[in-house]
Amino acid sequence: MFGTVAVPVWLLALILGFAMVSFATHFLFPSVRWFFRRRAERAMQRLNARLDRKVDLFKLAQRSDMVARLAYDPNVVEAAMAHAAETGVPGEVAFEEARRYAREIVPGFSATLYFGFATRAAKGLSRFLYRVRVGKVDKELAHVDPKATVVFVMNHRSNMDYVLITWLVADRAALSYAVGEWARVWPLSVMIRAMGAYFIRRGSRNALYRRVLARYVQMATEEGTTQAIFPEGGLSLDGRVGPAKMGLISYIVEGFRPDGRDVVFVPVGLAYDRVLEDRVLVDAAARETRRFRNRPVRAAWQTARYLMARLMGRRKGFGTAAAGFGAPVSLRAFLAGGGTVDGLGARLMAAIAEVVPVLPVPLVARALGDGAASRAELRGRIEALVARLTAAGAVLKLPPQGLDAALEEGLAPLIARGLVSDSLQPVPSERRLLGFYAAAIPDV
Repeated sequence: MFGTVAVPVWLLALILGFAMVSFATHFLFPSVRWFFRRRAERAMQRLNARLDRKVDLFKLAQRSDMVARLAYDPNVVEAAMAHAAETGVPGEVAFEEARRYAREIVPGFSATLYFGFATRAAKGLSRFLYRVRVGKVDKELAHVDPKATVVFVMNHRSNMDYVLITWLVADRAALSYAVGEWARVWPLSVMIRAMGAYFIRRGSRNALYRRVLARYVQMATEEGTTQAIFPEGGLSLDGRVGPAKMGLISYIVEGFRPDGRDVVFVPVGLAYDRVLEDRVLVDAAARETRRFRNRPVRAAWQTARYLMARLMGRRKGFGTAAAGFGAPVSLRAFLAGGGTVDGLGARLMAAIAEVVPVLPVPLVARALGDGAASRAELRGRIEALVARLTAAGAVLKLPPQGLDAALEEGLAPLIARGLVSDSLQPVPSERRLLGFYAAAIPDV
């Protein structure tokens, strides 16, 4: 029994290898997973303790589980069967197509990436590029039912919108964004999906795809996931707050049950002294198309030049970026009062327009008009315009030093960029771009 057994070296190595694999899979790996899972659970408990809107279990579920839950949802299965009957394809093929759409849409949220990296990076980038002035969101959310699903609805001025709003509500909630196809590029898509964003195909006419997307939005809303959507459906090409495209909002309304969880829409107005994509947007508006010309080499070159200038102290930031928050709109109360889906869209866009902040550059661009004879005349126009805006209840995010400082903050960048001459006349070739900024100021 205690005798010696001679075995070849290769067999001994094989036995030891199997033993190590067995030990790792049955003891080591489960222990490590348990250790990190416990740490993650404790970290999530501490995180939820400081958040106004807790990170819900729906957001924390395994992505594979959520894909299966969405694909096997009765509404999705029914839509797949209807698609099969309409197109003549086998039911299995239609169901696999629906499951492919589910895998495409469902995010894979990582709290570590979102709160450990994304929110800090958003704060750093926002402050590096802009002087940020924000309104108070606390008073708007103070009386919202803690069990209600909060949906931030915003105007879409720049791709910086995602960055800015992520930082501004970082201490209150983890946002789930609807992101267009522009972000479906590896490795960007992996990071965005891990931040809880879900991809959508804007303008898709595929009925099965839209049913799968609708069910995902409805499931997230039912589970209380805090969301952020841009009802305009794309970046503003003319600088104004546009009408709502009712896709995502209509999905939320269709899935709403009066006896279930309420949905509260929070209007958010975003504004910038300098929209990073302004020339691209103005060019697209002139061509009457939303097919933007991607110039990655030029963008990389401009970014490198800007960073070098900032590091050498020759450039400052792009002025002010600001956000204003409006009064929440309860979906339950709105529908109980006889409201319609289209009426909801119009009300939300009007509420957003009311809280878009007034900043120095758009203010000066609007007051300048076709030109001014002197700075004194321009200042007088600004003073009169500010008085009308104040009377109309506009959100003013101007320098606390007064109108002289607002005039300087607004005029200097326009002259430096060549939009306005030293004689305070608009440069003819830049009138479209100057009008883009002037249009951000409401008519009063």
